[in-house]
Amino acid sequence: MAANLERQRHIVDFTVASLLRRKGKNGALLAVYTVIVFLLASVIFFTHALKQEAARVLKDGPEIIVQRTLMGRYSPIPRSYADDIREIGGVQSVRPRLWGYYYDGSFLANYTLMVPDEAPPPGEIVLGSGISRLREAFPGDIVGFTGFDGRPQSYRVQGLLPEESQLVAADLILLAESDYRQLSGIPADQATDLVLTVRNRKELATIAEKIVKLHPDTRPIIRSEILRTYDALFSWRSGVVTVLFTIAALAFVIFAWDKATGLSAEERKEIGVLKAVGWESSDVLLLKFWEGLLVSLTAFLLGTALAYLHVFAGTFWLFAPVLKGWSTLYPEFRLTPFIHFGQLEVIFLLTVVPYIVTTIVPSWRVATIDPDMVLR
Repeated sequence: MAANLERQRHIVDFTVASLLRRKGKNGALLAVYTVIVFLLASVIFFTHALKQEAARVLKDGPEIIVQRTLMGRYSPIPRSYADDIREIGGVQSVRPRLWGYYYDGSFLANYTLMVPDEAPPPGEIVLGSGISRLREAFPGDIVGFTGFDGRPQSYRVQGLLPEESQLVAADLILLAESDYRQLSGIPADQATDLVLTVRNRKELATIAEKIVKLHPDTRPIIRSEILRTYDALFSWRSGVVTVLFTIAALAFVIFAWDKATGLSAEERKEIGVLKAVGWESSDVLLLKFWEGLLVSLTAFLLGTALAYLHVFAGTFWLFAPVLKGWSTLYPEFRLTPFIHFGQLEVIFLLTVVPYIVTTIVPSWRVATIDPDMVLR
């Protein structure tokens, strides 16, 4: 055992010395390799962290949301539906909601309007931090919007939503019910949708079926379905980035394979000398294994560390516009670090293992040739 460890130590020392003799070439390779690992790890870390944030946000959301559809299109729902649904067994409460979207042509941004349980007084609004930065509107300022009928509406900014809520409230505007109806044109007997709470969560699917039978023009949405939608959305967005990464990764694989299969004359001579002085083919393969492992493992550790800083300590500017999905109002927030062994395993298998293989295979071909032929 001690002799084997000593043998491994000597081979590692020789490997490091060999890498340093070609530090220019290996340094360039290491830099490209690190960038590839960094890109892949950033996409994986960012996507999984966003999924976790979405799950945390929706954890306390409505158990069932009831929307009304006409000809496959979303439509306001009559408030009278709430009285009918409240009579279904297992339904604990039904509450109409008022919310919607407003497009600001002056700033090319979409806002989310919402009437909360504790709404501000009529004529006053509460802004999300993203809108406040975009329009440079602060408490006490007057902000104007154009109503559904084309008439201008003015509101005084009562306050701003906390910075900690930027992930869900950067584009949010809270206002009174009367102001919302005046701005959106929704009649007093209608609401945007209905939110339900139930006594037994195991009956969610059953209650949803009863709602559809009671009002066939409704569409009940269970909270678990919303979570699956967010999961699919972020997976699709990360897939777009991954396709771009794959192109770069393919170029790197071709580069690494060309480097490995086209051993330079100096490397061939080195292998021939080692064979001539008594090294076995297994020793040469072990040397190349350590060479590939040292380069790939260094790139893996550097790329993963940089990706962690990029996603969780920085502003993840490289992928934010694609993965976050907001068109103009990008919230400024820090993601909660979420890394598990499975993510690191995927990164390792996609980056380290292929490089080690492309390093060992061509070296094995040279190591099995007679040293006289190699030196010639």
